[in-house]
Amino acid sequence: MTGKIEGITSRSLWGIDLGGTKIEGAILRSAEDPEVLFRSRISTEADKGYQHILGQVKNMVDQMREASGDQSNRIGFATPGILDPKFGVMKNCNTTAMNGRPMKADLEGLLGRGVEMANDADCFALAEARYGVVKQQFPQAKVVFGVIMGTGVGGGIVVDGKAIVGLQGIAGEWGHNYLDESGGPCYCGKNGCVENVISGPALEKFYYRESGAHKTMKEIVELAEAKQDAVAVRTIERMVIFFGRALSVVINILDPDVVVVGGGLGNIPVLYERGMDELRKNIFNNRLDTPVVRPLLGDSAGVYGGAFLVS
Repeated sequence: MTGKIEGITSRSLWGIDLGGTKIEGAILRSAEDPEVLFRSRISTEADKGYQHILGQVKNMVDQMREASGDQSNRIGFATPGILDPKFGVMKNCNTTAMNGRPMKADLEGLLGRGVEMANDADCFALAEARYGVVKQQFPQAKVVFGVIMGTGVGGGIVVDGKAIVGLQGIAGEWGHNYLDESGGPCYCGKNGCVENVISGPALEKFYYRESGAHKTMKEIVELAEAKQDAVAVRTIERMVIFFGRALSVVINILDPDVVVVGGGLGNIPVLYERGMDELRKNIFNNRLDTPVVRPLLGDSAGVYGGAFLVS
């Protein structure tokens, strides 16, 4: 990319989504007018190690500098794990080369500018609150809970347009609340976590245990919708029932104005139908007023949320 892009100023917001397979960079016009002026992706190449990941980030930032005339002194990062606020190192990253590394300090030294970081679920929630479905359909919302349901289960909390990270960096991590013993041991060291019950891999394992056959979630959903497979029907029923139970705990504590459900499982229509019946059964109220909605920003929510970290 060559040449400066018109409209980028010192008020523009720079964001990077640092994923395990791709690094996406974006520049938004401003916090008040978040038009996307620049957007680009490159491969992370995480298998080449931590220092190579840092080098790839620098390559992306160099693209952004060239496009903008280098008009930012801060960048917001969506990361695949958590920056430990106490020790300043990364933890819980599925890109394991990042774990235990002082990534914020390393990036600030490498890039010569301030860095803000939050995990990808926080950035998803922030993007949908400031730019996506909440901004468009519920502009008066003050408290937003963003749900990720896919290969894992995560969440992010936004209050008055700001991501709540928490003292230990774990705010919103409903995926590792206890849900049901049948979930079995979790990688986090506990048993029966939400993630081990209603994530995609957990549901696929349940189907396998019950049927002896390996099926993807897409196949399981199709079989259940066609009522061609009793085990598939039970698997989806399991997802719906435990989704309602798990999310009711979050709603009882936060009582958010909106819940946004992202991730692959968030595309399953039954969550917004029978899932709401299960949620209604379990919350501490005689009705469910909370809108539970699908996101608008797709897989670019992370990079937009990263940009909003520096607004």
